[in-house]
Amino acid sequence: MDKGEEVKEFKVTPIRNGTVIDHITCNTALKVLKILGIGEGGVNSTVSVLMHVPSSKTDWKDVVKIEDRELDAKEVDKIALIAPFATINIIRNYNVAEKHRVELPEIVKGIVKCANLNCITNRQEPVESKFNIISRDPPKLKCWYCEREIEDISEHMV
Repeated sequence: MDKGEEVKEFKVTPIRNGTVIDHITCNTALKVLKILGIGEGGVNSTVSVLMHVPSSKTDWKDVVKIEDRELDAKEVDKIALIAPFATINIIRNYNVAEKHRVELPEIVKGIVKCANLNCITNRQEPVESKFNIISRDPPKLKCWYCEREIEDISEHMV
């Protein structure tokens, strides 16, 4: 940079109402967008994605900001499965109204599809998928019925 050259900095503007998903595992923000259905059309608000951002808690993190949308409990559970250290910030009138860390449940029901095509949950039977958490970092699941293990959880989200 030449002497006297101005450094331009790009800042992400605050959102008035919506959700900020912070402390997402680095390089996982795009998976968060996918499981929330963002990018498949139907989104009528601003979505900001920050990837590989310096963090004081970890070396690096990703952040997703979604204007005019608050996540439901099922969506938060999905995020916990791929970003187990994320925090959810609900923004109302430019202020943090609620803030909490995601929590991995002991048992995951109905939000992940078993990778085993012969599993009873993938047949015509009215059986809801059910998984035990066998590893928290990184998250790894084991099917309750057929015992197939799943590591790339985002690929099997329902």
